[in-house]
Amino acid sequence: MAVDLPDRPEPRDRWLGPTEAARLIKAARTPQARFYLPLFILIAIYTGRRKEAILSLRWPQVDLDRRTINFELAGRKRTNKRRGIVPIAPRLLPRLKRAKRRGTEMGYVLHVNGARLGDIKKGFAAACKRAGLQGVTPHTLRHTCATWLMQMGTDPWQAAGFLSMSMETLQRVYGHHHPDYQRKAAENIGRRPQIVRVIA
Repeated sequence: MAVDLPDRPEPRDRWLGPTEAARLIKAARTPQARFYLPLFILIAIYTGRRKEAILSLRWPQVDLDRRTINFELAGRKRTNKRRGIVPIAPRLLPRLKRAKRRGTEMGYVLHVNGARLGDIKKGFAAACKRAGLQGVTPHTLRHTCATWLMQMGTDPWQAAGFLSMSMETLQRVYGHHHPDYQRKAAENIGRRPQIVRVIA
């Protein structure tokens, strides 16, 4: 029996501009969440990793000397949601160094009194409301990272590797943000076709 599947939904195109990101980080600095929510936002923007990968991150996975974060967990079953190893962006490095001084060698990067955070959904939504941002979820930060990479003209192969994302997904969802997107086609459509004369 044939089953008609619904069409694939259009990818969400909500991402944060730099000013919006700054407003969100500022709004996240409350007495209750000042040690973890702003850092969560920065890690998400500067690594493009999903919420669960960030919340489960421990300090042994962060190599501040080599400037890398290994988001893979030992024994974790491999899924399509790859985590990978990512270089630490220069703007993120000092924030991680400060956070490390407040943490423990084996503990979670984001924690409350050493305990792993269950979720940041409510605190994140409250920060978005204070910042006047609509339609923003923690996953929007991954979209933001990918969009910024493409807007800066990053080589797609490099961007896909950095995000642990397939080239197909990167091109389909974020390709139009790249400054070279369809540029050659636009240039070619304005050129006169060359007539090739064949001499018999």
